[in-house]
Amino acid sequence: MNRLILKLPFCTSLALFLFAANSILCRMALGTNAIDAASFTIIRLLSGIIVLVVLLKIKKNDSLSPSKGSWKASAMLFLYAITFSFSYISLEAGTGALILFGAVQITMILTNMISGHKLHYSEWIGIFTAFIGFIYLVLPSLTTPSLMGFILMTVAGIAWGTYTILGRGSQHPLSDTTYNFLRTLPFIMILLAVTIQQANLSHVGVLLAVLSGGIASGLGYTVWYIALRGLSTTQAAVVQLLVPVIAAIGGVLFTNEMISLRLVLSSLMILGGIMVVLLGKSLVSQLTSNSS
Repeated sequence: MNRLILKLPFCTSLALFLFAANSILCRMALGTNAIDAASFTIIRLLSGIIVLVVLLKIKKNDSLSPSKGSWKASAMLFLYAITFSFSYISLEAGTGALILFGAVQITMILTNMISGHKLHYSEWIGIFTAFIGFIYLVLPSLTTPSLMGFILMTVAGIAWGTYTILGRGSQHPLSDTTYNFLRTLPFIMILLAVTIQQANLSHVGVLLAVLSGGIASGLGYTVWYIALRGLSTTQAAVVQLLVPVIAAIGGVLFTNEMISLRLVLSSLMILGGIMVVLLGKSLVSQLTSNSS
């Protein structure tokens, strides 16, 4: 338990950084038409499979019988990857992020409530504060989305939220993630057969897809499954709102973008909201017990 407590902040932070890197890589590849959406998805998933299989072979311990993911999780993984890629064609970055993370939040929080877990009022306050901060961050780049783009990105958010929920019980994150990726192979083959004639590849696009799949997705999703062992469903939903903030800060550090007042204020709101979700309930309980 102590080891998990120590690993939780590191794994959560690393996963969020890799998610932000993934967002940037996808935007660089698909936003500039360096590669088509189907080819990007295929190469992304295949790269993830190769990297994860190698890592699993290196780490494999024959004395253990690790779990091997599930077909449901694999289907959600592929559904997220394909709808996310195709939605990028018709959505601006800010609008896409709002739809994606909105769908993720709703999916995970509703699922948590349906399963019988009522949210504490402090958690509602934290969720509301963080999401308002997130909206304030992406507000300047919001445009009216196309209907198809809205549908695809909503499906992507629901699929990712479901994939995250399915991973909360993982005891062998690397094994589960590897087999989840491996089970996408039949879907990849079908997608390849249907879209190979329309493939549009470039060296830059392929490289970005490989980095997205092998590093940001394969390793990122494994670390995320490790982090989920110490996060509640609500906490896991809300901390992901930090991804656009990290991506924006990355833009400041690596592309000479200016630090805006909007970025500072929205970051403080998101961080404050997340802290309330993570700590608010225990603090209220402690104050109540002390007063009594």
